[in-house]
Amino acid sequence: MVKHIVLYTLKEGVDKEEAVAIIKAQLEPLVGKIPGLRHLEIRRAFAGMDYALYSEFDSKQDLENYTKHPLHLAAKEHFWHFLDTRVAADYEV
Repeated sequence: MVKHIVLYTLKEGVDKEEAVAIIKAQLEPLVGKIPGLRHLEIRRAFAGMDYALYSEFDSKQDLENYTKHPLHLAAKEHFWHFLDTRVAADYEV
């Protein structure tokens, strides 16, 4: 299994509660629709970054496929313009 963790900050002036709700609504429903994506959750952070994405995949290949999957790319169109910085880490268990 591969775990994928991403921490984001949002651009200045973005309503953070609203933005995180939109991101959550776009990404969490992808579980069960994209092969190999076992779990995905979006949570507002209370310290440091603005929000965190935590997801689990069956394999490194599944994570790579997710990043290019048409459903993921379509979901990102709804919120990419909110994003400022991103820090990610992936590991196998």
